[in-house]
Amino acid sequence: MHVSALRIYPVKSTAGLDMSESLVHPWGLDGDRRWMVVDTEGTTVTARTHRRLLHVTAVPQQGGGLEMAAPGMPMLHVEVPRGAAAVPLRMSRIESGLVAGAATDEWLSAVLGTAVRLVWLDDPRRRTVGTTHGGRPGDALNLSDAGPVLLTSTTSLARLNDWLRDTAAARREPQPESLPMVRFRPNIVVDGVDEAFAEDEWKLIRIGDVELRFGEHCDRCVLTTIDPATLAGSSEPTRTLARYRQWDHQVFFGIRLVPVTTGTVSVGDALTVC
Repeated sequence: MHVSALRIYPVKSTAGLDMSESLVHPWGLDGDRRWMVVDTEGTTVTARTHRRLLHVTAVPQQGGGLEMAAPGMPMLHVEVPRGAAAVPLRMSRIESGLVAGAATDEWLSAVLGTAVRLVWLDDPRRRTVGTTHGGRPGDALNLSDAGPVLLTSTTSLARLNDWLRDTAAARREPQPESLPMVRFRPNIVVDGVDEAFAEDEWKLIRIGDVELRFGEHCDRCVLTTIDPATLAGSSEPTRTLARYRQWDHQVFFGIRLVPVTTGTVSVGDALTVC
């Protein structure tokens, strides 16, 4: 088994960025979800309700800033707001974030058509992994929903795509195109797994010198039903996952991991189940 893809999401809920290698911190991959869009009340704004976020790209720059782009908008450079004003956040286990500034807020508000602002998490150690999500004392977390690292496997995706075709055939619907892995927004994609969903049973894995432990199975939200290219929504893959991968009134694909040690992981690295 080996790592076939690494992906970060510099701004929560925006387009992902493929990496050839990444430093793994206690709170997740380097540059992953340290920024987040919020409304004027400090509530997280995601692509679940504002799909155009999926067409926003953010590329980390040296020093921690971003270069942001969106269709029909000029490129935007965002500096790290060290020393900026903190604003209250309505998000689990974090009380505040630092505001990026008026120019950034105006740019994002124009993209989404509603008043929003961009905030930065200065120190991920201020946020913890919840105990209901596999967290232990001292576990740190970026601005991800529940866990520092999300892992999926190509074998499991192939099985899901088989199920999608079976579902369509049983309902006499046109055969669907295979879903790409980007629908599931993983950080680490693994190839060469012998059995679909074998990752469900992994308790501890090693990639190079980095160890990561199982936190929880990843419950999937409506975001997986939105095509990141067209922004069109559908009932899949939730409809099919509900048939094969449903428990506790949730559907599941992938596992959330918590780093045990830090270090660099690269595409092509071998993965070992400990």
